[in-house]
Amino acid sequence: MDYAKMAYQGKTFEMPVIEGTEGEKAIDISKLRQETDLITLDVGYQNTGSCMSAITYIDGDKGILRHRGIPIEELAEKATFSEVAYLLIYGNLPSRDEQRAFSQLLTQNSMIHEEMLRFFDGFPPTAHPMAILGTMVNALSVYYTDYYTEDFQSGTFDLMAASLISRIRTIAAYSYKHSIGEPHVYPKPDLRYASNFLYMMFDSPVNPYVPDPDIEKALSTLLILHADHEQNCSTSTVRMVGSSMVNLYASICAGICALWGPLHGGANQKVIEMLESIKKDNVSIAQCISAAKDKEMAFRLFGFGHRVYKNYDPRARILKQYCETLFRKYNYSDPLINIAMELEEAALADDFFVERKLYPNVDFYSGILYRMIGIPTNMFTVMFAIGRLPGMIAQWKEMHDSVPLKIGRPRQIYTGNTMRHYIPADER
Repeated sequence: MDYAKMAYQGKTFEMPVIEGTEGEKAIDISKLRQETDLITLDVGYQNTGSCMSAITYIDGDKGILRHRGIPIEELAEKATFSEVAYLLIYGNLPSRDEQRAFSQLLTQNSMIHEEMLRFFDGFPPTAHPMAILGTMVNALSVYYTDYYTEDFQSGTFDLMAASLISRIRTIAAYSYKHSIGEPHVYPKPDLRYASNFLYMMFDSPVNPYVPDPDIEKALSTLLILHADHEQNCSTSTVRMVGSSMVNLYASICAGICALWGPLHGGANQKVIEMLESIKKDNVSIAQCISAAKDKEMAFRLFGFGHRVYKNYDPRARILKQYCETLFRKYNYSDPLINIAMELEEAALADDFFVERKLYPNVDFYSGILYRMIGIPTNMFTVMFAIGRLPGMIAQWKEMHDSVPLKIGRPRQIYTGNTMRHYIPADER
């Protein structure tokens, strides 16, 4: 094993270098404070590995994303969302019998407790779907107490995981129906995962919904591309909260809340808002590119660049193809889609963006594709949460399978006042 050496106050300390299966290396500082009086400072944990994981591998410089070793391109093209969910949670693609059993669990647990509908009646129509989603996921522990357990290694976990993956789409669809004042649509057992969600979202007595195979495939692909992305903000939140041994429902609820933020799950909504602003103000593509390069300007080009990828986001490349396919098939006349495609073409032809490797990311095209499918903008982050759920569950399970389980407890560097004393009010 290799070691990194650190000199401090005339002493030299050795720290083991850990290497992953893809050649990633890390300095193990777990005993640093035990052997010295030092801790490390890494605001935002940008250079800190919080765990060792076998779920997702990312090489941002090369634009690589793999789940359990399988390239995202292959999963997006060939797999179903339920297969990817099983792969993430259990480590391998399911056999036919395993897939049949998993699908049966999803079907059997697609309904939510009828009394939970009263929650929806209590939400105001203006309630944000993400607020409803987080509340209802956490409330599942109240109605499904048999699954409320710390025994995550038992068959109870399998039922709880499938229940969450299935019911989250029902909760999401119900929240949308509530927001537009329409009655809830119950799931149909003969429909697949994505088409069942679309049915619950868009079916009505006036306009019965007939699933379109291309739309279903596009939505399934969107969910697959969001299924896991290593130790991002929401996934790290699930691990941190789950490390206290709290139940899976509460951990997922915390992850949903973290995902809600505009710097994370809400980024694709920012893209649509940007495109709407460009259209409303009649701003030319050339003006947008110029303003994006000027730090003094308030305009920001959302959907370009990524904290991890310093190359073209592989997920964006896949979604662009779906956008083009649906655009041609349905002859969409949405001006926002035209603006988006012109923006990408102009940015990729500009040295400023190319030199800085500011390529389109998954948020740039996911919002456009959701818009094509008919998903309202305030539901974008909810869709992200549905897709990300299997990854969150997989990360929660992997953490609990590790021995020993350690509760998350980051350190800090204190920068406040040194010791001082209380002064009575009349003397202040």
